[in-house]
Formats: sequence, C-alpha cells, structure tokens
Amino acid sequence: MNGAGDERGDGEPGRWAQRLAEGGRIDVPVAVVVAHADDETLWAGSALSRLGDCRLIHVTDGAPRDMADAARLGFTDRQGYSAARAAELDRALSLLGAGPERLAYNIVDQEAALVLPALVDRLERDLADRLVVVTHPYEGGHPDHDSAALAVGLAIDRLQRRHGKSPALVEFACYHRVNGQRRFGAFWPNLDRPEQVRWLDDTDRARVDAAIEAHATQAQVIGNWRPDSERWRAAPNYLFTEPPPPGEALYDRFGWVMTGSRWRILASEAIVAERAWA
Repeated sequence: MNGAGDERGDGEPGRWAQRLAEGGRIDVPVAVVVAHADDETLWAGSALSRLGDCRLIHVTDGAPRDMADAARLGFTDRQGYSAARAAELDRALSLLGAGPERLAYNIVDQEAALVLPALVDRLERDLADRLVVVTHPYEGGHPDHDSAALAVGLAIDRLQRRHGKSPALVEFACYHRVNGQRRFGAFWPNLDRPEQVRWLDDTDRARVDAAIEAHATQAQVIGNWRPDSERWRAAPNYLFTEPPPPGEALYDRFGWVMTGSRWRILASEAIVAERAWA
C-alpha cells in the first residue's frame, strides 16, 4: 500500500468485504474513512446501521476554497457552506438509522494532499483500535478520495510495523472516469481483488434514497443517480506514484488547482517521508 506495490495477503480483508456484502450485523470495531459528508451515504449507506461499533471519519470540511459551488447555492463564506453540509449529514445519518462515533478533521476540501503526513499521523491514532477500516479506492475520481486511500494505507502500514498488527483494509466502490463520463458505484476492475456485491432490497433503497436527498447541496453533482447495490473488496496494492488504474484523473477535467500530476508529486513526497520515518 506504500506505493511500491508491496505484496499483502488479502484473505482477511477479503473476508470482511464478504461480511459487508452479506448484509448482517457487524459488531467489531470498524472505521469508515471518507473524504466528504455524503460519501458515506452514497457508497456505504445501508451498511452504516449494521455496524455496531463504527467510527466515521470525515477528512475534509466539504468546502473548497474557490467557493464556486457554495456561491452558486447562495453561500457567502466557506464556513456557512461547510456547516450546511454538516447539517445535511446529521439528517442523512438519522434517515439511515445510523449512530456512529464521528470525527471531523476539517481539512479544506480538495487540499487533503497538501497535509498528507499530518493526515497519516492522525489516522494512525484513530485507527489503532479498529479491526476493520473501510475507505475510498485509488481511482482518480477526486483528489481527496485518493488522499484518503493513500493516507489510510500508510497509517495501516505504520501500525503493522510498530505493533505487528493492523486493521483489515476494505474499500467501497465510488466513482471514476470511463469513456469521458463519470461512472458511479462501480470499481475499476482488479482481477486479484474480486468485488463482493450486496443488492439493496426495497427497504434499503428507499432509506438510502431519502438520505441522499438530504444532501441537498450536492444535488447537482449526484444528479439522478441512486445506488441499487453496494460493492466491497480488499484494497489492491496500488502504485500511488503512478496514474490511477483508469489511466487518468477525472478531476483533471474540472480546472482545479489540484491536478493528478500535482497529486502524485505530493503522494510521492509523503511515501518517501514515510519510508524515511520507518
């Protein structure tokens, strides 16, 4: 997971991916690490109510510095936009019947890559007592998604080195670019890491749909897409210093300050720093 393609057996993470897809209650300590409020609803919404000891960690505050989205919705400052997204999260979790322990790191949206070493330090502390960690894949969908994937992986590697044990690392299907379009709720295929699929029944679909509606500020991004399944797999051994598996970053199409090439430079620096620390 440290960017060099180190081999890591996936029997344990694969087993937890299967457990998540089976839809039963899981009472062991689990952490769900997401970039923004709404990621947990979109990609793991039906699972949250079945996690009896869940720590939900939001890496960013959901409010980009450029304010374009916030201003379009009538907000005049980042703080107001971030607070609105937090209130939407409260409502969504209530609709999902989920009551996780919540931690908010409040990094500025789109800037998690700028503080990767500090992010790894904090995740190391907050994941140390977890048996399973669930987070984003590395797929170039959003720079903060990719930063969460890298930082969680580095934190878990560090826990393994320091304590001889670490949480199993599982990822949920999110979104990436295919043929010029954003593809929601699907993994970029990896034959070494088979996905486990849970098709949502009518009750779960209605609950997740209502929770997605609660994230009203994100309606333009989400559009009419609603999940009919949730997909899980053991995290592959990503090469974070190389372009994501789809071959390019979707967010390079958005004109953001954080580009895929800049993200990989910052990721490389964080990986080098982590190896020096080790």
